[in-house]
Amino acid sequence: MSVQSHLEELKRRHAALQMAIQHELNHASTDPLKVVELKRRKLLLKDQIARLRGEATVH
Repeated sequence: MSVQSHLEELKRRHAALQMAIQHELNHASTDPLKVVELKRRKLLLKDQIARLRGEATVH
């Protein structure tokens, strides 16, 4: 998988997590632990995206 395609996949997953977070926050029965876990996963993806972007500019 090329760096660019991997980056696009990470962006897609990041956006999907954002939608899942919004979905959870819009429900009265929101599980705060689930929201925290989703945000943690989203942040990990953001870090991976930043790292890949840095590698792409170096090569």
